[in-house]
Amino acid sequence: MHLRDGLQTHATVKQRYDHLVQSGAVERDLAQERIIAALDRLIDEISAKRLAHKSSALGWLFAAKRQPREPVKGLYIHGGVGRGKTMLMDMFFELLPVRRKRRVHFNDFMADVQDRIQKHRQARKEGTVKEDDPIPPVARALADQAWVLCFDEFSVTDIADAMILSRLFSALFSNGVVLVATSNVAPEDLYRDGLNRQLFLPSISLLERNAHVMTLDAEKDYRQEKLNRLPVYVTPADASADRALDEAWRAMTHGKPTEAVTLTLKGRQLVVPRAAGDAARFSFAELCEKPLGARDYLAIADRFSTVFIDHVPVLGEGKRNEAKRFILLIDTLYDHHMRLVMSAAASPERLYTAKRGTEVFEFERTASRLVEMQSRDWLESWTERPKMAPVAEARQAQG
Repeated sequence: MHLRDGLQTHATVKQRYDHLVQSGAVERDLAQERIIAALDRLIDEISAKRLAHKSSALGWLFAAKRQPREPVKGLYIHGGVGRGKTMLMDMFFELLPVRRKRRVHFNDFMADVQDRIQKHRQARKEGTVKEDDPIPPVARALADQAWVLCFDEFSVTDIADAMILSRLFSALFSNGVVLVATSNVAPEDLYRDGLNRQLFLPSISLLERNAHVMTLDAEKDYRQEKLNRLPVYVTPADASADRALDEAWRAMTHGKPTEAVTLTLKGRQLVVPRAAGDAARFSFAELCEKPLGARDYLAIADRFSTVFIDHVPVLGEGKRNEAKRFILLIDTLYDHHMRLVMSAAASPERLYTAKRGTEVFEFERTASRLVEMQSRDWLESWTERPKMAPVAEARQAQG
C-alpha cells in the first residue's frame, strides 16, 4: 500500500479488496478471494514479461543467447450473474502496470473487429494495402494498441463472430496478447446451439490453451441484492428523483462508460442518447413526444434489458398522442419482461387525467403494469441478459 497524489492506493487486488471489505462496501467471499489470488499472480507474470521486454532492448550488448520466455496465460472467469466477476476484473485492470491495455465489452470489441475487417477489404479493393487476408493485419493493429485485453461479458451469439474467432484469437495470441475475460458460461458452453458450431470448436480449444479457466461460484448474487434495494419508480420527478435515478444508473451499469448508440431499423436510425452495456436511458420527451412507434420500441427491447425513463409528466386531454405512445412503450417493455426505472410526476394511477377516449381504459392496464413492474416478484424474476441489435444493423450503427 502506498500514497499517490496524497490519496491512498493499493498495489494488489487483494489489498484493494480488503479495503473494500473493511469499509463495508463488499462482503468477504472465499470464492472471490480465489479469483483475486489468480489475478494478482497474473499481474506479477505480466509485470515480469513487461520488464523482460524492456531489458531485451539492450540484448545486443550481451553475447549470451537468450532463452525464449513462455507466453503468459491469461484468465477466463465464468459464473452466474452478480457474483462479482466484473468488479474483480476492473480492479485488476486498474492496478495492472501496463500502458497498452484495453478493457471493453466483448460485443463492442467484435463490432470494432468487423469494422476493421471491412475497412481493410475496402483498402485492398482500392489498392492501398497488399494483404488479401484481413485477419493478420487487424490482429497486429489490435496487439499494437493493447497487448493485454480485458473482455467483459464474453458471449458468442453471432455466426459472423463465431466464424472468425478461431483465426482472430490465434493471430492475437501469436502477437503476444494476454486475454482476461468474464463470462456467464464456461468456454465449452459458448455458442452452444449456434449454427455450424463445429467450426467454432477450435476457438474453445484456443481459449483453454491460452487462459486459465476459473469458476466464480460466490455464495450470493450480490448485484441482485443491491439492485433490489434500489428505487424503480420515483415520484415526484424533481431534483431528488434525478439524483435517485443517477445513483440507480451507476449501480445498474456497474461503472461502464455511458455513450450514445444508434440503432438502424429498416433504413431509419433511432438514437439512444445514453447507453451502457444492456441498459438504456431516455427522457419521456425522447421516447413519447417524438413520432416513434411499435418498431422503435421493439428495437429498444431487443437491444436492452433495462430502460430508464426520466420525467414522465401527468398526461391530460392535450397529450393523447403522447399517452398512446407511452401505453405502447410500457406494453412492449412489459411483454419483454424488462426492468423499468423511471421518475414520474405522479403515481401510476394518477398519470393520466383525461376523462374520455379509449386511452382512459387502456391506461388502466398501463397503470396496473407499472405497479406490477415495481413488485418484488417482478424484480426477483428479472435477470440481466446480453442483448444486441441484429448483426447488420448493430454494425452499421457503430460504423
